[in-house]
Amino acid sequence: MSKEVNFRSINQLAVPATISGIAEPILSITDTAIVGNIPVDGLESLAAAGIVGSFLSMLIWVLGQTRSSISAIISQYLGAGRLDEVKNMPAQAIFLNIVLSLLVLLTTIFVIEEIFSLFNASGKILEYCVSYYSIRVWGFPLTLFTFAIFGIFRGLQNTFYPMVIAMLGAGLNIVLDFVFVYGIEGFIPALYLEGAAWASLIAQAIMALLALFFLMKKTDISLKLTLPLNKEIKRLIFMSLNLFVRTLALNAALMLAVREATTLGDRFIGAHTIAVNLWLFAAFFIDGYAAAGNSMGGKLLGAEDYDGLWKLAKTIFKYGMIVSLALMCFGFIFYRPIGQLFSNEEIVLNTFYSIFYIVILGLPMNTLAFIFDGIFKGMGEMKYLRNVLLAATFLGFIPCLYLGMYLGLGFYAIWIAFIVWMMIRGFSLVWKFRRKFRPLVQNP
Repeated sequence: MSKEVNFRSINQLAVPATISGIAEPILSITDTAIVGNIPVDGLESLAAAGIVGSFLSMLIWVLGQTRSSISAIISQYLGAGRLDEVKNMPAQAIFLNIVLSLLVLLTTIFVIEEIFSLFNASGKILEYCVSYYSIRVWGFPLTLFTFAIFGIFRGLQNTFYPMVIAMLGAGLNIVLDFVFVYGIEGFIPALYLEGAAWASLIAQAIMALLALFFLMKKTDISLKLTLPLNKEIKRLIFMSLNLFVRTLALNAALMLAVREATTLGDRFIGAHTIAVNLWLFAAFFIDGYAAAGNSMGGKLLGAEDYDGLWKLAKTIFKYGMIVSLALMCFGFIFYRPIGQLFSNEEIVLNTFYSIFYIVILGLPMNTLAFIFDGIFKGMGEMKYLRNVLLAATFLGFIPCLYLGMYLGLGFYAIWIAFIVWMMIRGFSLVWKFRRKFRPLVQNP
């Protein structure tokens, strides 16, 4: 099976996964770019979109980890030639996930103002956060449903249909953003920030419907809930819980960054919103190869093909580094035009330009972490991923952030902490992979 690890097989998974992976950050980036240029209260709207977007990303990442667990189990059973044994598991997993997402939605919708007050939002920014979140939160269960179906396709070694769904959703969101934010004279009034929220919600609903359609038409996996529970549900729950804790730690870092940027002032949270959206865009861009590692890694492990697994890690890392270097070049060449896409506020742009080079220089380290993160998820090594993220956040990111603040580095402290955070994650995963699998490889 190791012969399957080649340029064609990897890129058949990685290229569509890259395109589908950037759909979510494109939704946020589109909102950020269009909202940042609103003629009325553009700075406040940009800050609110950034704060709410960060919080929603946290919720989606925390509860969307079932996608990786489903993918890992399905790919391992596929590699072992025993896929029939887990065909009823995805429906059970998605049902549990949707119930949990509805509980989260109903508990947060009544305390929106209190939630965003914790981010130091106040005045008009807080008012905009409340109105924006009140609309966008209803897309939360829809996104989790779509992500879970993406996990099924990924486990089946198919990233094409998720790409189609993501492209259609992202394209629709961009069109609706312009229509609802700026309006159509005599037909649709300009809704400004709330218009961006409605655009995202409608796009998420369409993506969920498309995901359901492709799953029903293109696979033998049924979403009909049946009992008894599949034997792998217990493992899926524990894997998801480990990723749940891991993602809480991940989002603790992201939320603290938003909080500190908000504390520094409006221009800093505006600049941070631009920077973190670009950081996430690059992350999801690189994540296409991580997705290939996820799908193929689980299948190779299920087949006990350790030579293929070793070859996969080396090859995917090489391709990921090529992508990250291309992104670095693009970032430096278009350093100023990129910022101007997101805001027309000179004070925000100057603040953003002061740290953008740190974001760009950190891309190779991000690649190392993301590639091996995907491989480890495919192999079901969720416990180790949890421990790495806890150590990186609480022994790396947080001490570095507040030491930098204490030393008077201000906005720079946030992005230096991100670099340290990713270094710990990347090197820890490489060390573990080499230690565990090199002794099993016959032809390294």
